[in-house]
Parts: sequence; C-alpha cells; structure tokens
Amino acid sequence: MNEQIRKIPSGRWLHILPPIMIVCIISYMDRVNIGFAMPGGMNAELGMTASMAGFAAGIFFIGYLFLQVPGGQFAAKRSGKKFITFSIVFWAVISVLSGLITSVNQLLVLRFCLGVAEGGMLPVVLTMVSNWFPNEERGRANAIVILFVPIAAIITGPLSGYIISTYDWRWLFIVEGLISLLVLIPWLLMVSDRPEEAAWISKEEKEYIQGKLREEQEAVAKSNIKQAALKDLLPNVTMWKLIALNFCYQSGIYGFGLWLPTLLKNLTKTGMAQVGWLSALPYIGCIIGMLLVSNISDRTGRRKEFVIIPLIGFALCLLLSVQSQEYIWVSYAFLVGCGFFLQAAAGVFWTIPPRLFSPEVAGGARGVINALGNLGGFVGPYMVGALIQAYSYNVGVYSLVGILFLGAAITTLLPNSVQADPRGREARPVLRS
Repeated sequence: MNEQIRKIPSGRWLHILPPIMIVCIISYMDRVNIGFAMPGGMNAELGMTASMAGFAAGIFFIGYLFLQVPGGQFAAKRSGKKFITFSIVFWAVISVLSGLITSVNQLLVLRFCLGVAEGGMLPVVLTMVSNWFPNEERGRANAIVILFVPIAAIITGPLSGYIISTYDWRWLFIVEGLISLLVLIPWLLMVSDRPEEAAWISKEEKEYIQGKLREEQEAVAKSNIKQAALKDLLPNVTMWKLIALNFCYQSGIYGFGLWLPTLLKNLTKTGMAQVGWLSALPYIGCIIGMLLVSNISDRTGRRKEFVIIPLIGFALCLLLSVQSQEYIWVSYAFLVGCGFFLQAAAGVFWTIPPRLFSPEVAGGARGVINALGNLGGFVGPYMVGALIQAYSYNVGVYSLVGILFLGAAITTLLPNSVQADPRGREARPVLRS
C-alpha cells in the first residue's frame, strides 16, 4: 500500500464491509446447515441414502443459477442494496419452512428455492465492493468479504451441533432462518450502493474513490476491450477458462464443506455437539489462509500463482487426510490444513474479472462466472455422496482431489494480463478469444 493511500480516510472499510459480511455469513449458514442436519437425524427420519443426501445438498446450486446474471446487472445499473433486502426476506421464509418438511420431495423443492433466493448475492456484493474499492485495495476487500465463509462455518458448527443435540434437526432450520431477518437492521442502516449516495463519507475519501475508479475505466477504454453486451462475451475462451476454474474450485469447496460433518463423525465416532466444535477449527485456519494469501497477492501483484498454490495445497491435504485415517488426530490435522487452503484463492480469483471485462459488462460477467462455476456446488456434494454409496468415503474424497488439481492446471492457461502492478499502476487488460 503506497503512502498516498495511507493518507486517505478509510471509513468505507467500516461502513460497507461489516454489514456485507454479516449478510453473507447468515446466507452461508442457511446454505450449509443441511450438512449438519444430514448426520444429525434428517437422513434417518426421511430415509435418505448418501447419494440422495448429496443431491439434496447440491440442488441448491441449480436454483442458484437463476439470479446470478440479473443480480450482478441490477447492482451495476440500479441498487444492490434493494436486491439483497428482498433476498434476505425470501431466504429466511424458505429456511423456516425447511424445518417443517415431511418428505424428501419437499426438501428438494425448498433447497432449490433457497438457491434461487440466494443466487444473486455474491455478484451483487462483489459489484458493490468494486464501487467502493479501487484495484490496489480490491483483493483485500474481496478477501474480507469472502471471510464470511470461514466465519459462518465457525459459527454454524458449534451452533448447529448444540441445536441438534438439545432439540433436533428441524429446529436447526427454523432458528437459523429467523436469525436471517435480524440482519436487515445493519444492512438497511449502514450500506450505500455508491460513494455519492453516502452521507457519512468525507470529501477526500469520495474524491479518492471516484478518481481511482475513473482511472480504471479510462485504462480499460484505452485497451483493446470493446464495449460489448454480455452475450458478446460468451464465445470468449478466457471467460470459459474462468468458469471452468471456478467450477473445479467450488466442487472442492462445497464437496468438502457439506460432507465435513459426516467425515468427522465417521472419523472420530463422537456425537454431533463434538462434531460441531471439531468442524470449527479448519475454518479458523481458513481465515488465516485467506488473509495471508490475499495480502501477499496484493503486495506482489501476482494473481495466477496465488490461485494455483491454494488449489494444490487443498488437494494434497485432502489426499493426506485419507492416507492417515489410522491416526485420527493426524488425519484431523490434515483436514485443518484443508481449511487453511479452502478459500485462500477466493479473494484473489475475484480480482481477475474486472481486469478482463469493461465496467459495463463486469457485473454480468461476474454473474455468469459465479453461476456456471457454482454448478460445482451441485456436482461436488452429489459426486461425493454417489461415490460414497457406490464405493467408500475414501473414493468420494479422491474425486475432490482430482478436480482441484484440474482447477490448478486451468489457472496456468489464464492470460498474464490478470497480474497486477504492485505499485498501483494499471496493467492494460487484454481479452482475446
């Protein structure tokens, strides 16, 4: 970070990022609490096999497709704040209804609807972050937002274990759904879509943000990226590389996250309360990994390398956790290592699209990349469940190892223009098909 940035007021870090994080944390809790409900009595009560449980966990990401692009475009052209407000209400109602189901079909319908309700969230909040943080700060800002994943997991594990042990899996959905409505308070009071709409921001900070974003737009305008509709980007090979990379990454993330409580229960032979606490430690490592990797990436300007290294580290730790299962705590240590690498590349990855797409289509491009990439959130859990049922838990984990290595290989094929200048100057983005 250069001396000029140090002198600029930084109220945006306190007014914008915390409420965004809170919303993301609650949405993630409602998304993954099914991973605790599965071994906590839901599978047994509803008569679900491992493959059906994986399908129920993953069908969320089919619904997740529908609002990705509209959400990113709505945030870019109108108001991300309004979009998220309505989304919170919808997913809270759906979560509460999930605690009242009596059949697998009802569960599948509600999980799909939950995916639709939450589908626009990430492209919306990333678009809002891009309105508030210039490129030299964006990697850290994205990483802080994406910290919602480990923080939510740290909270979800012990809380879900406690609720299931004290009551049952149904109350897990009901309680965490009601909590969602509470986050409307900080969201409505603190968040503004853009600096010019915020009453609390200083003149110096507003001018700094607007000036930096204007420089970025001018750099894009001088490059060979043409102003284009989103449909014109679909034939572009580079965007499909980003989609494939995100698909592999999300397969690993959600395959690991949604099956971690079951893996821990089988590994340690303990109750759900203990599983909840054990599931928290990998995500403490996740926070450390995210902050460390994004900080180094911002300082060095290296983006590709700091996507590849976490993917390979994640894959190796998964592999070693299986190979060392005879030694319970050694295997658990490698699962904690998985947590360190789990989301370490996420903040870095989301700095790449703004360097490749014009501002007019960047919000929609994020939506396409996130929507199609997040199909990995369906494939990962379902693939693990199907392989567990057909073969063994180990084979299910090996499938995630392979897909993470594939993601690392795809990253090497991205153009070098995704790299940033650590001195804060914009490298000209080049997008070729």
